Amino acid sequence: MRILAVLVVLWLIVGAFAAYQRGYFGGSDASCTGVGTTLLTIVVGPLNYVGVNPRIDCTVPQPSS
Repeated sequence: MRILAVLVVLWLIVGAFAAYQRGYFGGSDASCTGVGTTLLTIVVGPLNYVGVNPRIDCTVPQPSS
């Protein structure tokens, strides 16, 4: 059980480093797309280094006027 926890933490650290390398933590773009892509990159982890490039494209519904 402890080994699994260590592997999950390492997986997420590698994913966070991949997001850092892609520049996802810089800037002030706090849109749904930016946050979603950053989180997905972190969760995908080491797969980022074998060609996976996750992207989220979401739109927030506009209020009716």
